[in-house]
Amino acid sequence: MKKILVIQPLRPEALALFDQRADIVYDVVSDFSPANLLQHIADADAITVRDAPLPVEVLEVAERLRVISRHGVGFDNIPIDYCTERNIPVTLVGAANAVSVAEQTMFLMLAAAKSGIELDQAVRRGDFAARSSVQGIQLHGRTLLVIGFGRIGREVAARARAFGLHVIVFDPYTAQDSSAGVTHVETLEAGLAKADILSLHIPLTEETRNLIGAEQLDRLPRGAIVVNTARGGLIDEEALLARVQSGHLHGASLDTFVREPLPSNAPIAGDERIVLSPHSAALTGDSLKAMGIVTARNALAGLDSTLDPDLVVNKSVLYGE
Repeated sequence: MKKILVIQPLRPEALALFDQRADIVYDVVSDFSPANLLQHIADADAITVRDAPLPVEVLEVAERLRVISRHGVGFDNIPIDYCTERNIPVTLVGAANAVSVAEQTMFLMLAAAKSGIELDQAVRRGDFAARSSVQGIQLHGRTLLVIGFGRIGREVAARARAFGLHVIVFDPYTAQDSSAGVTHVETLEAGLAKADILSLHIPLTEETRNLIGAEQLDRLPRGAIVVNTARGGLIDEEALLARVQSGHLHGASLDTFVREPLPSNAPIAGDERIVLSPHSAALTGDSLKAMGIVTARNALAGLDSTLDPDLVVNKSVLYGE
């Protein structure tokens, strides 16, 4: 019998896949404190996890562990180097949430461009005259820089082109694809200089942490917009706020933050030109169902030695490198 530790609940459709296997038992835990995980993880052959942190000191106890299946596409809550040392593959859900995140990206882009929060609040307090003092900007004809041209970045580009945006892409790790109707730039600096809108779609790693800081924000044309539905930590939030307040940026939209949950007294929460959502871009009903099913399948595939390499973060463990 093989045990799967389900850290943070999965949708019933996902758990049903475990129920169909006579050789599988699973334990669902909602309390993901290290102390509680240590009580459940020792005999786990597989783990599914959403955004809960998995410290090395907890994973060390799981001597039978053969796979970690992440319910999402980010992996900064998992110690990848440690897992690689132990030959434990870490899997992601691939394209399961790409459409939902891309749609949220467009929503946030439009909300910032059209000064949505400012105008909404003005109407609610009876200031209808704000229509004359608060102006939005038109997306059509402007240039969008997409950083990271993976599954989500491609979905965003397709939708942006439908709005009449010129799409340029910076991604040194992805082969250039002229059929996508986008233009690739060789350097981040070159892309920033052209970008009326910047949208981030990359993981948080030591290489990408604070990728967009004060220097990069200053390279954007005056009146630009910054959108982040990827990971907190990619952008220097203090520098971003300063450039919104100075008028260098028209606005910004953030779904992810350096500190989550975002404190209600966080400085960026006090400016209506910065649109906020609570790391919820992927959390539609359709996406949650799809992510749960892929997460469950990946856990079972790890136990069955049938993993799809395209869904494995640390692919080297599959080939004994």
